[in-house]
Amino acid sequence: MPISENSPAVPGVTVAIVGAGLSGFYAARLLHAAGVQFQILEARDRVGGRILSVDEAGRPSEDGFDLGPSWFWPKMQPAMSALVEELGLSGFRQFSEGDVVFERFSREGPLRHPGPRQEPQSIRLVGGTAALVRALLAGLPEGCIRCNARVTRMTLAEDGVRLTIARSSGGEEDMRVSHVIMAVPPRLLEATVGFVPALDPSTARRWRETPTWMAPHAKFFALYERPFWREAGLTGTAQSMVGPMMEIHDATTASGQPGLFGFVGMGPDQRAAVGEAALTRACLEQFARIFGPQARQPRATLYKDWATDPFTATPADRGFTGHPTPAGTGWVTGAWHQRLAMAGSETSPTEPGFLAGAVEAARRAVSDTLERIRPSG
Repeated sequence: MPISENSPAVPGVTVAIVGAGLSGFYAARLLHAAGVQFQILEARDRVGGRILSVDEAGRPSEDGFDLGPSWFWPKMQPAMSALVEELGLSGFRQFSEGDVVFERFSREGPLRHPGPRQEPQSIRLVGGTAALVRALLAGLPEGCIRCNARVTRMTLAEDGVRLTIARSSGGEEDMRVSHVIMAVPPRLLEATVGFVPALDPSTARRWRETPTWMAPHAKFFALYERPFWREAGLTGTAQSMVGPMMEIHDATTASGQPGLFGFVGMGPDQRAAVGEAALTRACLEQFARIFGPQARQPRATLYKDWATDPFTATPADRGFTGHPTPAGTGWVTGAWHQRLAMAGSETSPTEPGFLAGAVEAARRAVSDTLERIRPSG
């Protein structure tokens, strides 16, 4: 396994990639193909970033439920589709056969309508979205990833960058590289890493004002012995103005493990005030209203509040600040321009915040970095 918590820097490492999510792993894959040495630094004790596929106990699983991103759209996102094919992964269609349900008012009760044809078709990966991470990880060199390695400061030097890394066991260490690819959300980077010299005010402001996708959101799952909603002719899709979940979908895995999930409509502060236990009861009651009394008795539930994840969200993410907008240039200006490239999905000129955006942002960051390492002429 090429993951380590305490291994020394790779000898002769040229590029540090900060963040072991999809964009960080894809950047590593491209650098490896170009023959450039690198090391990935990950603050968490696991890889994947906002990609997290788990079993009913919340443990990482190769047939898991996706607590983070769940879908991609091949017709709209050809680069993502090409990567899935390149990695030899299999996809399956999000279940959409049957009726959908709408909750408009609490006094009215759920309304059932024929489900529209899903276009473009959303696709999920066999094994969960983490199958992407596992496949990319398998192609990377031994010892190239360090978990529990949180970058706290970056200092610009004449011949490169010095990174200060806080170890989970305590203490700090420095690592010198020629270039850095930041595969983390811009807002998180601005809030948690110190820069010497300081960032240009315009750059810092842009990072701070860029919403981090998933950061304000929470997902609730209920897992069952059988998909009774399908047996009743329902897709598992519901939209609600009543709540607590505003958007609900079938979460059944490729192997047939039945489940439903929903995006909780409350903001982070309200979720914290209500508490997970009360929220779980309210979500199960909502499932029961929509899909019948069997929904009150799941075999397990899962809950992930991304706003409480310190490696995803900052205090600025506690409000629903919208989706990042496409804007692919000018993410790093001033003294840092030649040494730092941004690969977080939010910085992509297309599909920012989505899986496809992570792929595109990583490709652009690696292209820029290679040009700086190997200038033409």
